[in-house]
Amino acid sequence: MTSRLPVVGVMGAGAHAHRDLAEPLGRGLAHLGVHLLTGGGPGVMAAVSRAFAEVGDRVGLVIGVLPLMEGLPKTGPPAPYPNRWVEIPIRTHLGRLGADPLSRNHINVLTSDVVIALPGSVGTASEVELATAYRRPIVLLGDLDRAKGLPGAVATASSVAAALAFVRRELGIR
Repeated sequence: MTSRLPVVGVMGAGAHAHRDLAEPLGRGLAHLGVHLLTGGGPGVMAAVSRAFAEVGDRVGLVIGVLPLMEGLPKTGPPAPYPNRWVEIPIRTHLGRLGADPLSRNHINVLTSDVVIALPGSVGTASEVELATAYRRPIVLLGDLDRAKGLPGAVATASSVAAALAFVRRELGIR
């Protein structure tokens, strides 16, 4: 009998990699024995996926929830989706941004057992809002000012180590 590995969703900017946070986070998550879920694109999504995938003894996989090319029906995800480290691409009919019911961000958040949000823009902000609305455990890493004004108590981490400790606590990993 096999047991299901937890899924940790990492949300963040598509335009900036924030490697100082994303790379050690990806390696740390790989060593925790979890699956990594991202939006499957560039920036933070690629940086965390690459670092995770490069850990040789990991058991988890890199999952990417891919958007449909907006404005061109049924043509598939826009370039550069998926990034080359995505091992399980989940192709959707949904758009990239926002909390709209037709946004893939709902899938990103609902599939994740724990969410880690790195600095980002509109898409990341909507994922943070969705995580609080769906009562998913979430920790903000990096731009901690984002926690101000969010509904409920959103955890913050001032370091990658603190974010990984949050994940361990939420998942019951020693």
